[in-house]
Amino acid sequence: MSETERLRRWRLVLGGGPADGTGAGLSEHDLRLDRAMGALYDSDRSGGLGSSSPSVPRWLGDIRNYFPSSVVQVMQRDAFERLDLKRMLTEPEMLEAVQPDVNLVATLISMRSLLGGRTKETARLVVRKVVDELMKRLEEPLRQAVNGAIDRASINRRPRHAEIDWNRTIRANLRHYQAEYRTIIPETRLGHGRRSRGSLKDVILCIDQSGSMANSVVYSSIFGAVMASLPAVSTRLVVFDTEVVDLTNDMDDPVEVLFSVQLGGGTDINRAMGYCASRITRPEDTVLVLISDLYEGGVEAGLLAQAQRLVASGVQVVALLALSDEGAPSYDRALAARLVALGVPAFACTPDLFPDLMAAAIRKQDLGAWAASVGAAAVPPAER
Repeated sequence: MSETERLRRWRLVLGGGPADGTGAGLSEHDLRLDRAMGALYDSDRSGGLGSSSPSVPRWLGDIRNYFPSSVVQVMQRDAFERLDLKRMLTEPEMLEAVQPDVNLVATLISMRSLLGGRTKETARLVVRKVVDELMKRLEEPLRQAVNGAIDRASINRRPRHAEIDWNRTIRANLRHYQAEYRTIIPETRLGHGRRSRGSLKDVILCIDQSGSMANSVVYSSIFGAVMASLPAVSTRLVVFDTEVVDLTNDMDDPVEVLFSVQLGGGTDINRAMGYCASRITRPEDTVLVLISDLYEGGVEAGLLAQAQRLVASGVQVVALLALSDEGAPSYDRALAARLVALGVPAFACTPDLFPDLMAAAIRKQDLGAWAASVGAAAVPPAER
């Protein structure tokens, strides 16, 4: 890197002024870039790019031109926090200029009561765009992982003739090849059980809709929609704060689910778990995923007692402290440790790991060991 380029970069980092010490000049392009950053990071004003200002959409367009998408998302998030730009999302022209991402979807959901008319329709289009992009990325991995786990979990070692899986049976019996007869003796027969009696597994996604769990709500609604389309899995989607809402009937449309949640408010995990427990009819074939940071506002003793009963009955319960791309989440460490002691593994999970998590749960693997093997942010051993 040349000395001139090095000074240019330091000038952009330091923001100019008599004390920056670089003495570097900027091109017209760099000056526009500098002004875009300065409008955000050099301003002590509150709402300095206020929603009525015509510079807001121009500023949003400028940062998309000057920076990659990942940086644009960071700057938008900083603008919402530093300059009170949430107000701008109530105007469709400005909303159309924003780079869509999961954080923006979470913001729109939390603000939906302020949106009306054309703005609400624009918000739905933005949310739909993000959801469609996430579905393209996440649908097939989850579908393959769950179906694969179901297939392996349902192997029948005493199949009828019509149920034999000949490829697996041949591979399992290659050591019994009889050269003189040029054939294999099928000592072990492998096949699949019948599926005519309905789903093989029941999955309940129980989602905390407090404000801190906003990104997790977005991803959970998408995964719920995918699993709802799988005939071998019966999926229920439940969201809660101090109230419990069953959104199972809306799962085929993640956007509808997202516009039905109420981000913010209190948290009553005990009540939500009680509702989910009342809907379980096949404990041994049920996976209950509690997605929450575990800051309980309800009766903690009741929650622990319910978790203990569910585990004892055969339900596979897992507590996801977060389902998002963010780093290690903030959560109630003491409550997480108590759940772990009862046999409820607790860890954070990224969306890319969620398909493997569901496959491991369906196969009844040790989920604590699975989390450790993939580097998920689990509750530290010292807290167990």
